[in-house]
Amino acid sequence: MRGEHKKEKQYEPDLKYKSALATRFINYLMKDGKKSTAQRVFYNTMDIIEKTAKQEPIAVFNLAVKNVSPELEVKTRRIGGANYQVPQVVPEYRKTTLACRWLIGASRAKKGKSMAERLAEELILASKNEGAAIKKKLDTHRIAEANRAFAHFSF
Repeated sequence: MRGEHKKEKQYEPDLKYKSALATRFINYLMKDGKKSTAQRVFYNTMDIIEKTAKQEPIAVFNLAVKNVSPELEVKTRRIGGANYQVPQVVPEYRKTTLACRWLIGASRAKKGKSMAERLAEELILASKNEGAAIKKKLDTHRIAEANRAFAHFSF
């Protein structure tokens, strides 16, 4: 049998919003170990959301992450010399990881504004089921649906 699955890491809640998800998001946002910069970007994003959406920013953030989280993804399996895209249900921990990664990736792909403004824009759009991160989720679901015929290869 292969090695054990990785144990789910416990994250300390962040100082301002008391949210472990926010801590994880800040860690994903961080580049080159610059956590204070990532925190500044995240908290500025939350301030922008509060001003523009006129809603509780942590609620918008949680809804955006929930909306972007995929239910299905495809994993490549090699069977009998052929590669198949096998659809699989995404575990809870990976859903959050993918959602955060897609939100940050979509924000980084935009140009012209500060990272906090781009991230705020993407989070607000995602909370309304719009935007590039939601498109990525729908594309993933579409691919999984198209390869449903190979679902019997999952094990």
